[in-house]
Amino acid sequence: MKKILITGKLHQVALDNLAAQPDLEIDYRPDPPREELLSIVGEFDCIISRSETDIDKELIDKASKLSVIARAAVGIGNIDVDYATQKGILVFNTPAKNTNSAAELTLMLMLSAMRKLVPAHKSMEADQWNRHKFTGTELLGKTIGIIGLGNVGHRVARFCNSFDCKVLAYDPYVSREYCSGHNAEQVTFDRLIAESDLITIHTPKNKETVNMVGDKEIAQMKKGVILINAARGGLFNEEAMVRGLESGKIAAIGLDTWDVEPVKEHPLKNRDNVVMTPHIGASTQEAQYRIGDTVTKETIKALRGEIVSTPVNLPDVHAFENPEAQVYASLAAKLGSFTRQYIGVGFSPQKVEFCYRGDLNQGDWSLIRLSYLKELLQGTAEATVSYVNVLQIAEARGLKIIERADRDFTDYESAIRIILSGDNQQIAIGGTVLGRQRGRLSYLNGFVFEVEPQGRILAVENRDLPGVIGHIGTVLGRNGVNIQQFELSRNVKGGEAMALVLVDEPINTRVMDELKQHNSILQVKVIEL
Repeated sequence: MKKILITGKLHQVALDNLAAQPDLEIDYRPDPPREELLSIVGEFDCIISRSETDIDKELIDKASKLSVIARAAVGIGNIDVDYATQKGILVFNTPAKNTNSAAELTLMLMLSAMRKLVPAHKSMEADQWNRHKFTGTELLGKTIGIIGLGNVGHRVARFCNSFDCKVLAYDPYVSREYCSGHNAEQVTFDRLIAESDLITIHTPKNKETVNMVGDKEIAQMKKGVILINAARGGLFNEEAMVRGLESGKIAAIGLDTWDVEPVKEHPLKNRDNVVMTPHIGASTQEAQYRIGDTVTKETIKALRGEIVSTPVNLPDVHAFENPEAQVYASLAAKLGSFTRQYIGVGFSPQKVEFCYRGDLNQGDWSLIRLSYLKELLQGTAEATVSYVNVLQIAEARGLKIIERADRDFTDYESAIRIILSGDNQQIAIGGTVLGRQRGRLSYLNGFVFEVEPQGRILAVENRDLPGVIGHIGTVLGRNGVNIQQFELSRNVKGGEAMALVLVDEPINTRVMDELKQHNSILQVKVIEL
């Protein structure tokens, strides 16, 4: 008899599914107190959770029988997935079950903002009748900018096409063909900001997307623009939106998600041109049914040793017995993270080539490929990118994957080089392992290095002219930034050069601006590993 603890409210179909299984015992305790949970969790083989339950190291250590953690939603921020993996516990989630609900709410916010439904409703409650006061605008013929063309974003695009809108899409992690397939024109972030009548965002929340739209971006928008956020709180800077409303640049706003929830006092509240909802994107009977039905059916499969559809982790990752594969996989993950941060916005990957030298030409090195892709695509999809689903996500993004031998790109006995290509853009990054355990970044866009890929790295591209090294050192020293390692490489005398500078302290915007003031410096980026 397997025991399942349910710590969040689920649709009745979920309870019915589990009750129909004679070999399962169910304990349904929505939102139990923490101390109570810790005292009983050791009895259970499986936990089905919502976001309110923190499944951290302390709880996992108490759960001596636990083999499955099921998340009744897409987000897994409340689960220590890495520690669960170490303990051999399967974690899976239920993505894409509220996709339509979130997309429909987005459209509702659009229409409500454009047709001034909130103040019109309030006027009726006050026994007023003034039809001309609430003259709005139509979606027909408008240019809709969609930031993030994932599961929800592409459905919003479909809805907007039904209203005969022109749809612009910014998503640096999908191909042009993918956008065209959803009747959206792929554009740069700046063009979307400048040309859209209405902008809606559908991205994950991470350090690259928090405050993605602020004062600078709002200043570049059309006068009378409408902003919609039904994805994650904090993607649009809320203080900047207030200023945009008060200046008249922003005509209206629709918000379902907030930077801090629950929302109490807030400067966006009590405004006729702001449509507000309390994070109800998934709050439909249909979405809750799909989530409850799916999470319980997948739980039953997991407890019976069958393969689940949406695993988040890979509990048997240690089964890759080749220690060299593991250390190269760790290096590849670092290179993937470096690549993602280095390319930044505006790069739409279409092809990735994995080139192997030496011993890496033989055997199964799939863990290397998966590790790089997992970090490259991390934070680019609504679903959590894992070893298990990364190839599916890459395929959905139109990313072609090639593997081949390459004996000529380095003098190291064994090494990897990875070439990521997009629209007229390319980045080539490579590395090797020294002494069977020390991973090194050894190659970047034709420049040769030997840098341990960890910590904070300042990547500086410059013309090979006198004074650059001194300028970098002077600026960093003046701002109290200590240099841990300085690696310089050039392709030809008087041509171009690159420096990778490992530093101990954070690099703020002011320091970046000072570094760029030298005429020979072409580009400066900060990479956090």
